[in-house]
Amino acid sequence: MKKIGKGKAFILIVMALMLFLAACSSSGSEGNTDNKDTGSGGTKSGDKLVIGFSQVGAESEWRTANTKSMQDAIKDAGHELKFSDAQQKQENQIKAIRSFIAQKVDAIVFSPVVETGFETVLQEAKDAGIPVFLADRAVDIEDDSLWVTFLGSDFVEEGKKAANWLVEETKDVKGDVNIVELQGTVGSAPAIDRKEGFEEVIKEHPNLKIIKSQTGDFTRAKGKEVMEAFLKSEGDNIDVLYAHNDDMAIGAIQAIEEYGLKPGEDIKIIGVDAVKGAFEAMAAGKMNVTVECNPLFGPQMVDLIEAHLAGEKIEKRVAVEESMYTMDQAEELLPTRQY
Repeated sequence: MKKIGKGKAFILIVMALMLFLAACSSSGSEGNTDNKDTGSGGTKSGDKLVIGFSQVGAESEWRTANTKSMQDAIKDAGHELKFSDAQQKQENQIKAIRSFIAQKVDAIVFSPVVETGFETVLQEAKDAGIPVFLADRAVDIEDDSLWVTFLGSDFVEEGKKAANWLVEETKDVKGDVNIVELQGTVGSAPAIDRKEGFEEVIKEHPNLKIIKSQTGDFTRAKGKEVMEAFLKSEGDNIDVLYAHNDDMAIGAIQAIEEYGLKPGEDIKIIGVDAVKGAFEAMAAGKMNVTVECNPLFGPQMVDLIEAHLAGEKIEKRVAVEESMYTMDQAEELLPTRQY
């Protein structure tokens, strides 16, 4: 065998060492970029994500504020948004989710129009490896592995807050207190839960009676229409209106005024959401109380999506902090309301 000279051997050793170091550097850069491997088969934190967001609709000031909060938070985080407005129809929402799956988005966020009927499409998302996040409204599905987490309000607690205010407000009233109720969309989580929470409290007070209850679909127009029907059948017999959202309450206020009664005085008005319109009505003395349902949780949702895709464990239910506001606070707080 021909021997290699010392000089050539040294050069070969140096070249081999340089190649080895280059390989290590290359390997290290792949495993140590700004992105962190999720460990769960998802994307890496820091990556630009594509997020599909299916909103219920635009039925209220609250919903408009919630949509904007979510859209702004996704874009501000540097992610791409695919948005769909379901226009209050479940079939539109299912179609949108299937479209997101076909587009191979990294995550899906949606506010369910109703609680049931989403098993099949959510199974399709799971089979495609796309995590689903529930915003504002929950689903009634036995297999909770079909969604990652629910972020939103405790609707039962909101109903309880409304009822507890009424109990305190009417504690000195002798005789029955007749309540009419404007429910939200039939089958929706907030409508079901806000009714449940309210009734759980008033059942301990037999003088508080719900004499009429009907859906107003969370809209001002429908709230006004149904309140007109309540007044036509019950008239001066109505003491309190409990509306599952402020927009229906505001619509009902118009119906009460047109009937010739004073909202806030002749009929106590209880709303939910704490939208700016409710504060305006309270400042004018036409509405008595609103229970807050905070819509501005877009940044919190983006944080949850990023955390999950980075392999972090997420709680199955994450609540937002909320309060309650009365007529005497409205004028001072009105300028501070963002929605």
